Amino acid sequence: MTTHADQIPDYRTGTWTIDPVHSDISFVVRHLGVAKVRGTFDHVEGTIVTHEDPLQSEVSAVIQTTSVNTRNDTRDNHVRSTDFLDVDGYPEMKFRSTGIREKDGDYLIDGDLTLRGITRPVTLEAEIGGFAGTGPEGKPVVGFSASTEISRTDFGVTGGAAGAGVSDTIKITLDIEAALD
Repeated sequence: MTTHADQIPDYRTGTWTIDPVHSDISFVVRHLGVAKVRGTFDHVEGTIVTHEDPLQSEVSAVIQTTSVNTRNDTRDNHVRSTDFLDVDGYPEMKFRSTGIREKDGDYLIDGDLTLRGITRPVTLEAEIGGFAGTGPEGKPVVGFSASTEISRTDFGVTGGAAGAGVSDTIKITLDIEAALD
């Protein structure tokens, strides 16, 4: 009998710690309906727990909202303000998976995203990058990519007066490398 684990080359079970140095959390938002503004969150931590049945695996992550980086200090300070992320009141954005499922050969990670103290369900479209022998520290590593789109207003991110020029939809992309504990 073929299982989901059999379909993933070199699949391993265990608890994996996200490597913030080799991971990237990025986002794209439209400005004035014509241009795409890109940014990253430079500090992420979390774990991935892989089980014998990959669909029973779990993901949890914490992103420091103060680490937002759009390569423009003025814009970064505005994004950190109460108009957008309100990093003084909400220094962390959190994700915790609630389930993993397969649909048409793709993996979907359902979970709860908490931003500005508001929790909403999201679904990440995930791609398994692979399980490698060893990483730079001599531990086995795994890589995943995932993406989703959220409505910023669903999380109370209004944008203040500038909000009218920023799209409601934000695309979030995660490229994660994690090492086996």
